[in-house]
Amino acid sequence: MSAIPVMDETTPLAAELALDARRRIELAGRRFPPPWQTRVFTVANQKGGVGKTTTTVNLAAALAKAGLKVLVIDNDPQGNASTALGIEHHSGVPSTYDVLINDVPISEVMQESEAIPGLYCVPATIDLSGAEIELVSVVARENRLRNALAAYLKERSRKGEPRIDYVFVDCPPSLGLLTVNAFVTAREVLIPIQCEYYALEGLSQLLNNINLIRAHLNPALHVSTILLTMFDGRTNLAHQVAEEVREHFPDQTLHTSIPRSVRISEAPSYGQTVLTYDAGSSGALAYLEAAREIAKRGALPPEQPLGQVSGEASTEEPSADQGAGEASTEAPEVEGANR
Repeated sequence: MSAIPVMDETTPLAAELALDARRRIELAGRRFPPPWQTRVFTVANQKGGVGKTTTTVNLAAALAKAGLKVLVIDNDPQGNASTALGIEHHSGVPSTYDVLINDVPISEVMQESEAIPGLYCVPATIDLSGAEIELVSVVARENRLRNALAAYLKERSRKGEPRIDYVFVDCPPSLGLLTVNAFVTAREVLIPIQCEYYALEGLSQLLNNINLIRAHLNPALHVSTILLTMFDGRTNLAHQVAEEVREHFPDQTLHTSIPRSVRISEAPSYGQTVLTYDAGSSGALAYLEAAREIAKRGALPPEQPLGQVSGEASTEEPSADQGAGEASTEAPEVEGANR
C-alpha cells in the first residue's frame, strides 16, 4: 500500500488509478463477518432500470466471495438475476413458479453457482409471468414464499448444514402479488436509487406501499438499506440527488455509491456478475465495499431483546390450524440454530 504514490487533483486520472489500486489491496481476500442471524432482503423499487437486479446479484456475489452463504430468489419473470448468475432458467427448469404454485421445496429448485461457491439461486422462468393470475385464488397467497423459505431454513438446520447468511429476493418493478410475497418474506428492504431526478419521484409511493405491507401483513418489514446506483461524479445532478437522499435517509443510505460502469453493464451478457467478469474494475470494487458495509451492520447484535428480534425476523408464518404461540416458539429454530 505504501508503495503506491499519492496523487492530487492536478492529475485526476492518475489519482483515480491510485485510489482503485489501494481499494484492490484493501479488499483482496477479505472475509466479511457473518450476520447475527439470517438476513432476508427484498430488493425493490417500483421504477424500472434503477439497478435492482444488478444490485441483487453483485451484492450476493460479493458476500459469497467473502466467505458467506447467500441465496438469491429470482422473483422476476424476466429471469435476469438467473442469467447474471449463470443459472439455467429455460422453460421446464424447476423454478420460483414451482415453489409458489406447486409447493415444491426450495431445496429441490435451487442451483449453486459454478463460478462462486456458496452462492445459490432459485431461478425464474417464463412460467412465473402467469403466477400473478394463478395466485389470486390460492389460500394465504401472500405467504407462499415466506412459508417456503422458512421451511427451507429449518430443513438446513435439521440436517446440520451451514446456515444461509443472506437471502436476497429480486422483484419485478410493480406491486403485484409477486412483489407482495417478497415483502412478506423479508424483514429488510434494500432500495437501489438511480442518481437521476426521476428516480426520486416514485420513492414516496414505494415507502407508502411498504407501510401498507407492514400494517397488514408483515410488521417487521422496514427499509434498512438504500444504495445509490449509476452515480456519475462529473455531474452536479448526481451530487444533488445523492445529497438529498442522504439528507432524508441518513441512517439507511450506504456511504458507498455505485458508479456508472461499462463493466457492470457488460457482465450479464456473459452470464456473469461484475465480480467474476472483471474483479478489478471500479464497479466490482464498489459492490465489494457496499457488501462490506452491509456485512458490518449485520454483524452487530440487535439492540432489542434477543427473543423479540428472533420473533420479528422470523420467516415462519403460522398455518391455519396453528396457534400464534406455536409459531413464535419455532422462530428461533429457523433464525438462530446455527448462530
